[in-house]
Amino acid sequence: MSRIGIELLSVFGMPPVEYVELAAALGCGHVSTGLTNMPWNPENYQPWSLREDVDLRQRFKAAMREHQVVIGLGEGFLVRPGQDMRDKLADLDLMAELGALRVSGISMDPDIARTRDQFALLAQYAHERGMRASIEFAPPHPVGDLAAALAVVRHVDQPYFQVLVDAMHFHRSGGKAEDLLALDPGLIGYVQLCDVPLRPPHADYMQEAMFERKVPGRGELPLAQFVAALPDDVLIGLEVPMLAEAEAGIKPYERLKPAVDAARSLLRRQA
Repeated sequence: MSRIGIELLSVFGMPPVEYVELAAALGCGHVSTGLTNMPWNPENYQPWSLREDVDLRQRFKAAMREHQVVIGLGEGFLVRPGQDMRDKLADLDLMAELGALRVSGISMDPDIARTRDQFALLAQYAHERGMRASIEFAPPHPVGDLAAALAVVRHVDQPYFQVLVDAMHFHRSGGKAEDLLALDPGLIGYVQLCDVPLRPPHADYMQEAMFERKVPGRGELPLAQFVAALPDDVLIGLEVPMLAEAEAGIKPYERLKPAVDAARSLLRRQA
């Protein structure tokens, strides 16, 4: 399986079967997915739900078998105030049915003790279903940098719970390649790759993160050093949402092929 995959945000909620076909056409071995379409839909896809549509689930699984593409990351397992991970058991069952290798979430709960306990539940429930779990950090959120995410991982203290490292969030929160090299490689479970300017172009961080990322090599991040510091076998998902290009009519294959080519080039340099 190719280490390089496509993240759902990069295709703005493309329906699952077409998404797998796109990944295969790009030579990618995995995708990330949630269980429903996204609220941002510049290409006017029909709404879909893997929760409610049994036939869609079967066609999605068949497409993954046919094209040898897997779900590298199941998304949507957020920690929020007043919500409990026990309420996500049915969604975890579906991710396991679909063959997801890993599920991941972020915390929007300022109560760090509760965040740690909720991720402990996610890790346990995922493991019981044959999946790994990760926590993603981002500067605007309560778990805002690598050190804070590692504190959660060490609290959970299970080998099947790791950190998801997103290139944008890692560098914008002050991360350096040396920080990754200093870690036990087993702490890094998944990586999302993109490029951005070193300094935010405007005040709305999440606007940029959700809609304005760049193909690797078209921004200013030190991605060669970043990729060189990663474990050799970690999966890398391209999270490169480019809303302006989608709204201009540039199709997903044309938007993402340069990103796939750039990621392959980065990996070849480290071989």
